[in-house]
Amino acid sequence: MELTPELLLTAYSRGLFPMSESRDDPELFWVDPRRRGIFPLDGFHISRSLARRLRSDCYQATLNRAFGAVMEGCADRAETWINTPIRALYNALHARGFAHSIEIWENRTLIGGVYGVTMGGAFFGESMFSHRVDASKVALAYLVDHLRRSGFTLFDTQFLTPHLASLGAVEISRAAYLRRLEVALDQAAEFGVVPLASSGQEIVQRNAQTS
Repeated sequence: MELTPELLLTAYSRGLFPMSESRDDPELFWVDPRRRGIFPLDGFHISRSLARRLRSDCYQATLNRAFGAVMEGCADRAETWINTPIRALYNALHARGFAHSIEIWENRTLIGGVYGVTMGGAFFGESMFSHRVDASKVALAYLVDHLRRSGFTLFDTQFLTPHLASLGAVEISRAAYLRRLEVALDQAAEFGVVPLASSGQEIVQRNAQTS
């Protein structure tokens, strides 16, 4: 069966997502974790060092300016599950308004970013990368702030890693995830309507009010 963008969205709505064994493997397989990582949108942890980084505004954030380049950055590592079919599928979803990226720049150089898929009030995080200190953390801070202000209620991280846990991500059962997913899919949220935060200082202030 050919994996199309429409089939991919149907899979997300049922709690599944695709991966590949490696960048050179043309095959894809479905993943349905028994334990699911999520970011509570009111529980993102900004450490003192990350707060300093955000307040300094030494990095600049943009929305959907370089989706393909963010995917390439995420795949640019020794081992990756992002193969050619994955790139084609998610670029197609981006063209249709279902996949989005937040880019982090240092001057005019792309140094980090995160991308994922949106349906209803759910954001399905796919991958992120960092070429400078804290660049991926800054991307996540902008993303969580943007999701919260845009009406999203579920931020799916697929798996829980120590890095994500240090920022406030938690792990829940498959059944609990599917319940949250069902609610989120019935909600209306628009990723690109609300402007991205104008500064890191703005994010730090809002986070302090909600955490």
